[in-house]
Amino acid sequence: MFKKDQQQERDLFESERNFRLLVEGVADYALYMLDPTGVVTSWNVGGQRIKGYSPTEIIGQHFSCFYTEVDRANGKPLRALRTAREQGRYEEEGWRVRKDGTFFWASVIIDPIHEDGRLVGFAKITRDITERREAQLQLEQMHQQLAESQKLDALGQLTGGVAHDFNNLLMIISGSLHTLRKAVGDDPKCQRALSAIEGATKRGASLTSQLLTFARRQSVNPQAVDVAERIDAVREVLDAAVGSAVKLQFDVGPGVWPVMVDVAEFETALVNLVINARDAMTGGVITISAHNDTSQAGAGGHVAISVADTGTGIAPDILSKIFDPFFTTKPIGKGTGLGLSQVHGFAHQAGGTVKVASELGKGTRITILLPRKETAPAAEDANVVDIGGSGTVLLVEDNPEVASVSAGLLEQLGYTVRRVANAEAALRELELDGVDLVFSDIVMPGKMDGLGLARHLKAVRPRLPILLTSGYSDAALNVRGDFPILRKPYEIHELSQAIAKLPR
Repeated sequence: MFKKDQQQERDLFESERNFRLLVEGVADYALYMLDPTGVVTSWNVGGQRIKGYSPTEIIGQHFSCFYTEVDRANGKPLRALRTAREQGRYEEEGWRVRKDGTFFWASVIIDPIHEDGRLVGFAKITRDITERREAQLQLEQMHQQLAESQKLDALGQLTGGVAHDFNNLLMIISGSLHTLRKAVGDDPKCQRALSAIEGATKRGASLTSQLLTFARRQSVNPQAVDVAERIDAVREVLDAAVGSAVKLQFDVGPGVWPVMVDVAEFETALVNLVINARDAMTGGVITISAHNDTSQAGAGGHVAISVADTGTGIAPDILSKIFDPFFTTKPIGKGTGLGLSQVHGFAHQAGGTVKVASELGKGTRITILLPRKETAPAAEDANVVDIGGSGTVLLVEDNPEVASVSAGLLEQLGYTVRRVANAEAALRELELDGVDLVFSDIVMPGKMDGLGLARHLKAVRPRLPILLTSGYSDAALNVRGDFPILRKPYEIHELSQAIAKLPR
């Protein structure tokens, strides 16, 4: 019996020794004991690795030293012990402090230890999960960015579809105005009415253009652009836009790279940013800057064009909505909510992106990042020939009303017009010869759209001048300067200028 008791004691001693070695040897967890008041009574190698204290430094110290100053001031350590004592366990995640003062994100468990019904202390387990938390935050950020991208894409499809139909209506109204002006003569009442219609049409065209830019469905004519030169070109417009209460500053770095953009869209985006900044303050400074940026992903670098203000800043709950079409914080009648959506669409359609940095009470900086264009901006072609309003134009347009208006404008310019409704009919018509110019819409029914027609004709009849038109087209995104594009709605002088610039 005596030997049996000795063996049990040895087994118990060995078990306790092995358990102690196990606890002391665990490196990934801080495993230690606290007395009932929270003083550290044991320490393992994991605690030393995670928190930086050796056993001699920490045993006898109160465990509240692991908490931040704010948590200690709020009584969090004692609340944790009370919760563990009353509820049987305390578990949480939160910031903790190492010996060297650095912070880590900890997973903490505190269990009360009882002996004969009496609380004798607490067992505490702490794990450093900073890397896991950062990975989780990154994943959440990626999910948020994906949701934002999907929302903007859905809005883009909706607005693009609406703008497509609206542009055709505007084309009919705008194209008919020139005919009506000639018909009514000098009657002042009629002329005033027509001027009002013309103003409303231009405003509608501007709004539609901004919608299409946001949707990335705008037909564009990208070209290599000198950023510093274009900013200087709109300086007077920007000065007039901000008024006397706001000071406009420019910070354009030397040797800013050229970018490949549609000039009109670039200037519109810049004006929209400046007006938006102006409306964010009652007075102050707006700084327009342009610098080369090599910090972004992708070869070749980017050009960063920023507009910064000293206004009120943007509240965090609003920041995610500022690029939504029709979202505005301005009073009714003071804004359309399309300015920043145009900026967003322009930047992405040009292969870039937009970044926003804002702090309440200190202002906002919006930066457009555009890919660097290796080729320098091309000089204007001095050999453009004005064909003088003579010859035969093959008009390819499937919408009968738009075709009628376009044909009327061409005839007023002095051209003979032959009309067809699709690309297949155009190819049959061209077999008859006698066509000096093809003027085609891009979006058409059938196996071949306007761009496909233009590319086919360029291959088989390279000297035939071709002008494309579109108010909305995914296909137009693929033109990339191969053919000139006249945007709908267009006026008679714009049609005349576009034709005059066609090389022959």
